[in-house]
This record gives sequence, C-alpha cells and structure tokens, in this order.
Amino acid sequence: MGLAKTEEELGNKIKTFLRTKIAESDLTYEGLAKEMKKHGLRETKASVTNKLARGTFPATFLLGALAALEMEGLRLEDL
Repeated sequence: MGLAKTEEELGNKIKTFLRTKIAESDLTYEGLAKEMKKHGLRETKASVTNKLARGTFPATFLLGALAALEMEGLRLEDL
C-alpha cells in the first residue's frame, strides 16, 4: 500500500500530524520555536508557521519538532 502516493500527500500527512501533536501539547508555534532552539535549531514563530503551511521542510526541522514535543518516536502508521 505504501506511505503515500505522492510527495505532496506525504507532506500533507506529516504537516497534519505535527499540527495535531502541537495542539495536543498546548504549545503555540512561538512556544515550539523556543523549544526547538533548545535543540540547536534557529526557528521563529514565522518560520514554523511557514514550514507547516507549506508542508515541506528538512528532516532536521521534523526531528527538532519531535524533540521539542518530547516525543520518543514516530511510527509511520500514525501518519
């Protein structure tokens, strides 16, 4: 079956997943950016907003967001 049929579909899945996890954590995009800075990423509220709106971002952003959200892992079937 596969993870996604297109790159755009995969981006949308990851974008939705991250937005959901951010909302569940009660963090704002500004709060997420501050937490990501603790993990060495230079993010701002605007950069987080733009990346999540586009749905495309580097793996470093995804991993930094997962670390900032204190997630221990990501299961592909959760996307």
